[in-house]
Amino acid sequence: MAPNSRIILVRHAQGVHNVNLEHHILDAVLTPLGVKQAKSLVEALPQLQIEIDLIVTSPLKRTLQTTTYAFSPAIERLGIKSIICIPQAQECGPEPCNIGSPRAELEKLPEYADFDFSRLTPDWTSKAGFYAADLPALAERAKWVRQFLREQPQKTIVLVAHGDFLRQLMASETGPGLHPWRNAEVKAFTFDPEFVGKDECFLVEEGRESLAPGYPWRATEADLVPAGGKL
Repeated sequence: MAPNSRIILVRHAQGVHNVNLEHHILDAVLTPLGVKQAKSLVEALPQLQIEIDLIVTSPLKRTLQTTTYAFSPAIERLGIKSIICIPQAQECGPEPCNIGSPRAELEKLPEYADFDFSRLTPDWTSKAGFYAADLPALAERAKWVRQFLREQPQKTIVLVAHGDFLRQLMASETGPGLHPWRNAEVKAFTFDPEFVGKDECFLVEEGRESLAPGYPWRATEADLVPAGGKL
């Protein structure tokens, strides 16, 4: 266990469901602009690419894509098979865009062929039981993920996930966080010393500034930071 770990939370880049709120799209992927947003993090966060010890990601397609593009230098160094895909970090709601694809389907797709999907159980797409969208279930799932991150021995850990779930992850004694996560936004956290040894193991922000401020849901090419520029 490394309770002093630095936890880097990342929201996926622009998905096809973000642009026109088309939540009926099953396991929504990134838009072409979303791919560019994710790639912009490579040059925006050069030091982080060097410091990352572990990458954890939700197994939805848009988070897998964001992980691949945003952290390519770190993945080249660590190896893509070392990325941990945890279904517990999937998005909250029951809409089709937030429902992942079965393990067998993901393993057939060349784009995701090198990921380790061994943690994906048959019920991970069910949105029932542990994966239900009701608030008690979401709070338990977020607590599970915080505990999982706390148990990892690495010092700098990246988690790529989703806006609503990240707010659950940012919970405190008063309830879920309220931060309006932007696409491809990156924020740094540590474990709250008061709670790190308790079941809740809440997180605290490492300063108020985002490492990368991200983009509005309906961003356009005009909003994209030029290569080599700063977010």
